[in-house]
Amino acid sequence: MSENRSHERHHDDRGPDHRHDQAGDAAGHGHGHGHGVSGDADRRFLSGALVLIVGFMAVEVVIGVIAGSLALISDAGHMLTDAMAIVLALVAMRIAARPPRGGFTYGLRRAEIISAQANGITLLLLAAYFSYEGIRRLIEPPQVEGLYVVATGLAGIAVNVGATWLLSKANRSSLNVEGAFQHILNDLYAFIATTLAGLVVWLTGWSRADAIAALVVAALMLKAGWGLVRDAGRVFMEAAPAGVSPAGIGRQIAALDTVVEVHDLHIWEVTSGYAALSAHVLVAPGADCHAARLTVEGLLRDEHGIEHTTLQVDHATPGSHAFDDDGGLRRLVQHCPDPHGPTHHSLNLDEVATGNGGEAAHETPVSSCHTSKAVP
Repeated sequence: MSENRSHERHHDDRGPDHRHDQAGDAAGHGHGHGHGVSGDADRRFLSGALVLIVGFMAVEVVIGVIAGSLALISDAGHMLTDAMAIVLALVAMRIAARPPRGGFTYGLRRAEIISAQANGITLLLLAAYFSYEGIRRLIEPPQVEGLYVVATGLAGIAVNVGATWLLSKANRSSLNVEGAFQHILNDLYAFIATTLAGLVVWLTGWSRADAIAALVVAALMLKAGWGLVRDAGRVFMEAAPAGVSPAGIGRQIAALDTVVEVHDLHIWEVTSGYAALSAHVLVAPGADCHAARLTVEGLLRDEHGIEHTTLQVDHATPGSHAFDDDGGLRRLVQHCPDPHGPTHHSLNLDEVATGNGGEAAHETPVSSCHTSKAVP
């Protein structure tokens, strides 16, 4: 095989399900696929929480109407969305578990992200509604039966502590599970606020406390909902996982021995906790392409927890790259008409001519796409 031949490797051919099961191996890096909880266990935890939520919701609706409490009714409405969120999460887990086929080369894993996005949007809509109702009841407070509110709130706290505990044992690195968890957790906060408000109404007769509790719950819903929508949006827009710096990774790869340049570097998430990376890596003439690829894969796996990688590794040809001086940096002259991000390189002009690898890695603002021709 010629030294100038292109080497491309799609790392880890055991399939996404195998990689997902090995999540615990990368947990120390913050970018792993989970903490080892199986899909069947997740479904059991979610189903148990669903039974608790639905059973108590029916009781709360009746008592909320009898007591005339907006806080209780808002809690019941939130519990309905909790139940819907859990059902949606369970359905999404079933869909996402289907193997890749046809045009869906990653399978339907992003069904979980759709579920998380839907849960986030639901929380935002509920926050808007209960903010409106809370302000209206601050202006014109109705009569509220505080004793009913306190008794129901205490029971609700117990139920939601149980449901929250069940979901906390599931794999919360999944945005799908996290969406359901945030619904239940916010409902627990809501019951705590409702119980305190009912106590104030019962002891003092100040019924506006009920509306204030509803506004506090709305603020918590807003915070949780925005977080879910933001994180799910990053996955849909194929942004790098939170906490991962593509520029930093590019510089690290370029600083490796024998690596000349890195460009067309892309990092994205297929679904929450499942990062993927592709890049074009140029190595010095005479360097071992396979050894360089293994070194890059080891760096990505051990330091960043990225196991799903596609690397095209080519030999850089002496004299094939044109440089000029620009403020002390070596700027690449030839580049793609369609930019693909910055180029990271570790060469100077003499090393290009001689084919020797440099030690210092640089990043240029010009997007470059060099092609090494395969020589038979």
